[in-house]
Amino acid sequence: MKPKTIYIAIIIMMVLVLSSCNSRNTVRPGGAGKVSVYTSFYIMYDFAGKIAGDKAEIINMVPSGAEPHDWEPTPKDIAGLYHADLFIYNGCGMEGWADKVIESLNSPDLAVVETSRNIKARKAAEHEHNHNHDHAGDRYHDHDHGHLEENNLHSCGKDGYDPHVWLDPQNAKIQMEAIKDGLIQVDPTNRKYYEDNFEFYARKLDDLDRAYKKSVQEFTRREIVVSHEAFGYLCDAYGLVQIAIEGISGESEPTPAKMAQIIKFVKENDVKVIFFEELASPKVAETIARETGAVTDKLNPLEGLSEEDLKAGKDYFSVMEENLEALKRALGRVD
Repeated sequence: MKPKTIYIAIIIMMVLVLSSCNSRNTVRPGGAGKVSVYTSFYIMYDFAGKIAGDKAEIINMVPSGAEPHDWEPTPKDIAGLYHADLFIYNGCGMEGWADKVIESLNSPDLAVVETSRNIKARKAAEHEHNHNHDHAGDRYHDHDHGHLEENNLHSCGKDGYDPHVWLDPQNAKIQMEAIKDGLIQVDPTNRKYYEDNFEFYARKLDDLDRAYKKSVQEFTRREIVVSHEAFGYLCDAYGLVQIAIEGISGESEPTPAKMAQIIKFVKENDVKVIFFEELASPKVAETIARETGAVTDKLNPLEGLSEEDLKAGKDYFSVMEENLEALKRALGRVD
């Protein structure tokens, strides 16, 4: 058993022992008239808030500004989750701890929504053993664990697939619909409220999708150099190609050989912008920019927002609009 797995197992046993000493009829964190919802990280929190509105108390497990790929829940987090009505998570390997925690808690009162379940997952380039940047449509597999395409050895939720599905607005719509269905399951009285909210945001997602499609028609190039391999779904949706400095998790610095490869690509293709992101150091992107004469800019994968951005009222839509403006600066037609 891996050290992290042992750590989670010990925490769960402690939580279950403590919970068994208390009545299961204790007041939910949401209070009277509200459902208690736990979300795994920022984008799930944002989507849940849009659909639930004022009908739920939503607790985001990953703190603002924290990188969610390697985050692990504390005993307090797991105890709260045990007493919640609904747990919403992304899946597809984003939350490495989630399946183990859900299985071990085995709470009869906890409904669980894996929002990526009905989305076709793209295979990560770092697991393909080549960097030919073929269209990711050729790499899709059926997300249903029992119906993998031939030659695909991993189901979504294991290593090897890109979990950043929300960066395609049409995928975000599927995730919001799953959240809507989960809320109706635990709170059927407010079905109409959740359905109306979903329809409102589904239209906004369609508008966002149209804005991206309109803008990319004016782009003079298609390649973007990004700090980590998080933008595959966005690129697939709009005919772009990502060249990633680091892999899916972005947890380690690139090797000298990979740096040399990226620098060569940037110079040979006259790339003007190297993108860094919200929760990661811009150091590597700045180094490549210095070596090539490019500039840096921010492209946000929406894994989390800083406390400052949250206080400013930023959300999925405003950040995706900022991302579009950044892409226009990097790829747009120069008059």
